Amino acid sequence: MVTDVTETGMKEREKQLRSQNFRSNLSLFFGNKKAVFGTCLLLFFVIVALFGPAVYKYNHNKYAIGPRIGAPTTQYVLGFDEMGRDVMGEIIYGTRASFMIGIFVTLLIVLVGSTIGIVTGYYGGMRDIVLMRITEAFMLIPSLPLILTLAAIIGQKFSNIILILGLTGWTGTARLVRSQTLTIKQRNYVERAKSLGAPDIYIMFRHILPNVFPIIFSNIVLLVQGTIITESTLAFLGIGDPTIPTWGQLLRSARVESAISTGSWWMFVPAGVCIVLLGSSFVFMGYGFDEILNPKLRKR
Repeated sequence: MVTDVTETGMKEREKQLRSQNFRSNLSLFFGNKKAVFGTCLLLFFVIVALFGPAVYKYNHNKYAIGPRIGAPTTQYVLGFDEMGRDVMGEIIYGTRASFMIGIFVTLLIVLVGSTIGIVTGYYGGMRDIVLMRITEAFMLIPSLPLILTLAAIIGQKFSNIILILGLTGWTGTARLVRSQTLTIKQRNYVERAKSLGAPDIYIMFRHILPNVFPIIFSNIVLLVQGTIITESTLAFLGIGDPTIPTWGQLLRSARVESAISTGSWWMFVPAGVCIVLLGSSFVFMGYGFDEILNPKLRKR
């Protein structure tokens, strides 16, 4: 009976601690202007990506609904592109494409990079040497020529672009996670788990991963931003799926059609502003959450 009362009290205490930690983290979040601003800006684009296509009907394969590089009108407030398509529709649908690229590529980068980083940092020895030499070999190859070469070999489909960006961008995450793992594996609770006979997989997932997750999370925020900008750059260079509208394709069309020289601002200003704002939202979130998760930065 006494044991039951003690266990009930411990559970209640744990619930109270979790509630206090949640309120404390929530207070830190709303007290950090960078994190709040970045999150609000990101939520705006999330809403556009989720509900924009349902509200604003647009068909990317339907050409010449208006004049070629036509100026904005009352109905089409951002005018038309070089093929007479609605620029507003391309901006809205391009938001969804940018998010898909950013999220799926980042997940692939984090999965590959974190796995390699934890394994090499935890085991060390020959595994560490071999995997780190492979990582360094990837880092020595200029990323843009490598991406262009892979795109030419396997094609420029949307799924192929995601795969290419994911498999060429994991090296930084791997080195970052490895450096943290080398420190964490020396701590007492990891040594204690080893002495008790805990399997390596259990130690890596139960003790190593939770402790490297804050830095992985901060890195995720910046990875999504970098991925979106990289995809826009590739589309600007003509490496992308032409069947899916993206902001980078709009900028490429503006360059090809000399929109700046002719004053056709609707061809490049909206897409450029969207790329800058979406990228900035992740940068502000990254700095904000870094301050929230790192007590040393909060004291400055």
